Amino acid sequence: MTRATGGFLERLDRGPVIGDGGFVVALEKRGYVEAGPWTPQAVIEHPEAVKQLHREYLRAGSDVCQAFTFYASEDKLKNRGNSAGSYGVKAINQAACDIVKEVAYPEGSLVAGGVSQTPTYMNTTDKALVQAEVRKQCAVFKETGVDLMICEYYDHVEEAEWHVEAVKDFMPGVPVCASLCINEDTDVHGVPTGECGVKLARAGADVIGINCHYDPFRCLDAVKKMIKNVKAAGFDKVHFMIQPLAFMTPDASVQGFIDLPEFPFALEPRTCTRFEMQRYAREAYEAGIRYIGGCCGFEPYHIRAVSEELSAERGGYQPAGAINWGECLLMIQPASGMINWGACLKKHTKPWVRARASKEYWQNLKPGTGRP
Repeated sequence: MTRATGGFLERLDRGPVIGDGGFVVALEKRGYVEAGPWTPQAVIEHPEAVKQLHREYLRAGSDVCQAFTFYASEDKLKNRGNSAGSYGVKAINQAACDIVKEVAYPEGSLVAGGVSQTPTYMNTTDKALVQAEVRKQCAVFKETGVDLMICEYYDHVEEAEWHVEAVKDFMPGVPVCASLCINEDTDVHGVPTGECGVKLARAGADVIGINCHYDPFRCLDAVKKMIKNVKAAGFDKVHFMIQPLAFMTPDASVQGFIDLPEFPFALEPRTCTRFEMQRYAREAYEAGIRYIGGCCGFEPYHIRAVSEELSAERGGYQPAGAINWGECLLMIQPASGMINWGACLKKHTKPWVRARASKEYWQNLKPGTGRP
């Protein structure tokens, strides 16, 4: 089965659209991004590394490939003496768009441009100055003709509103997604999460949701509140999105995983399994969320699990390698997607490993950290 075709909103109307994963953390682990600034100059300094990660997410089933332009606002690139400022927003965004289009379009994937929170908002709360930073970033996206824009990673709904308004004005006709990095209660200013969703809808966002800072299931709780409030406010055509962490964060507070003592270099014991990702994908879909992807910590195998779980809902589309778990794939559909729940382990030499070749074993497993 081939990948779905059509525009972004058209695809959302038909069924689930799978996003990609988190580039800054994935590339930091590979040695191409500096933790701290988290800026994307790797698109210029290490373009092949960025290109390869796009390829892996795409092969895992992503329908949307987002240009690696996170934290690329001019003020962020220059913040605290960051060397990325020497490149500038135009050069970084152009390189990012060239890379992603080369990889995505031959495979039928859509290309998203992206903007995120700015130091200017925190330093000035001046709407005109903040929106000027947004327009600087969007110039290349407009010239390049991206398929959609993603405004993401905002602690304060006010800044997200300003960004959405600026993008809608500067790039008319381009679908705009808006997602906050807040929990199930409020944004950092105390605005209730459900009301945040309504504010984004009023600002003109076509797709609304949550990304980063919290695990898949806390993010799900937050988006469900948005769905309830947005629908109650009469915004019937708005779609919803979710791109959470791949780390479990039940103990994270208002600043999410940034508050955890393990951030950013010791988060691995919190990593979600691929089976938890399948559960996340299923629960997101059943909640009415149609743009389903990931943020920090999401590796290609996590996106593959999401894509496999929703194979039937995507017209039977399977990511490349979906049948490479083992030659004895069980093909359990549609409730369990394309994953074989370890059936290939029946070929293992050890009997106790062969005993793990079942859906029940992997669904009920409580993973250990190795640090009891």
